[in-house]
Amino acid sequence: MSRQLIKNAKIVNENKIFESDVLINDDLILKIDRDITDVNADVLDAQGSYLLPGIIDDQVHFREPGLTHKGDIASESRAAIAGGITTFMEQPNTNPQTVTIERLEEKFAMATNTSYANYSFPFGGTNDNLEEIKRLDKNACSGIKLFLGSSTGNMLVDNDAVIEKIFRNTEMVISAHCEDEGTIQRNLAQYKEQYGENIPVQYHPSIRSEEACYLSSSKAIALAKKTGARLHVFHLSTGKETQLFRNDIPLKEKKITAEVCIHHLWFSDTDYKDKGTLIKWNPAVKTAMDRKQLWEALLDDRIDVIATDHAPHTLQEKNNVYTKAPSGGPLVQHALPAILEKYKEGSISLERVVEKMCHNPAILFQIERRGFVREGYFADLVLVNLNNPWTVSKDTILYKCGWSPFEGSTFSSKISHTFVNGHLAYENGKLSAKRNARRLTFER
Repeated sequence: MSRQLIKNAKIVNENKIFESDVLINDDLILKIDRDITDVNADVLDAQGSYLLPGIIDDQVHFREPGLTHKGDIASESRAAIAGGITTFMEQPNTNPQTVTIERLEEKFAMATNTSYANYSFPFGGTNDNLEEIKRLDKNACSGIKLFLGSSTGNMLVDNDAVIEKIFRNTEMVISAHCEDEGTIQRNLAQYKEQYGENIPVQYHPSIRSEEACYLSSSKAIALAKKTGARLHVFHLSTGKETQLFRNDIPLKEKKITAEVCIHHLWFSDTDYKDKGTLIKWNPAVKTAMDRKQLWEALLDDRIDVIATDHAPHTLQEKNNVYTKAPSGGPLVQHALPAILEKYKEGSISLERVVEKMCHNPAILFQIERRGFVREGYFADLVLVNLNNPWTVSKDTILYKCGWSPFEGSTFSSKISHTFVNGHLAYENGKLSAKRNARRLTFER
């Protein structure tokens, strides 16, 4: 039995900030009180630091199996813990793809042996695996993932009849990548005609355009309304799409929800000049006005979750010409410091950061006993010093791919400690060799 006592922390939880102690017994939060003493506990004085629930990232690509030269579950989960992310949901577009129950359980077995953070894996829908989806237990994993626009490890689902059947045949959350493939291909053909393979990257948001995003997301939402399916639209990138979502009911009652990613809140199309293909994502980073409208929708609760869409590629791959440079970039280590920078700038409160990155993913996916600082909950916790500036540099990057779109950026806030199920997994730049991660369980 291990006991850990965190003293004098400023706890950010459930729309409050209050000073308290937290007593951890093994993997659970045993007690939260203003003045706890326990002679059997290891004491950590958190004076001046803020204690957050561990971040739950509902969308990452850790590249295992089959693409492990870019990243793997061990390397990327360690980077996540250094970034305060204690739970992740890793997407099915690996090799082989996670599109059968057998493959899903193989992936869980891998994570059991290698992951440093808590884990689940959405099940990938395809044009021809409806029967597998019907067989899938609703508590087996985080949900269903549909690529309604092609991306890395092409899993495009483009058969409208099949999509409707999937919507009608699962109670689970359906997370969708929404971009209209026909629109993208027509735009791409026009730019190829002009530039060949070496299209200037600043045209990426013209190819993967507002129209492509809105057409797909509006169609998915209309289908969800028609069928009663539980739809979660991943990585919104346009202001126009935010008009499709509502904020007049609590999250628990919503059947249609939305996510925004760190890169769409941070970058705009003016950054392609300096960052090039390093900020080539699908969907594309778009205009400063889109970014402003995404922030507005996040703060008025039309957007429910902030995630990363962490998707590493090697620098060699990213440095290819436009048509061959893959989309995606590594983010889990730097997502929380980046959003805390926006807090320092006055764009968002600490309470809202915790709501969008911890509470809401737990509510949305009905995760059991995570996402909050509560007695009886798993002790997934992050301590942050909001006044400890540091600069992202190659020697501090933990991603297997070895680079970050934030290289050279200075962040004001630094993560000092991360607990995973009560185990101190990260402390002042040092990662523990011990793994204490768990497969997520759900209350559905």
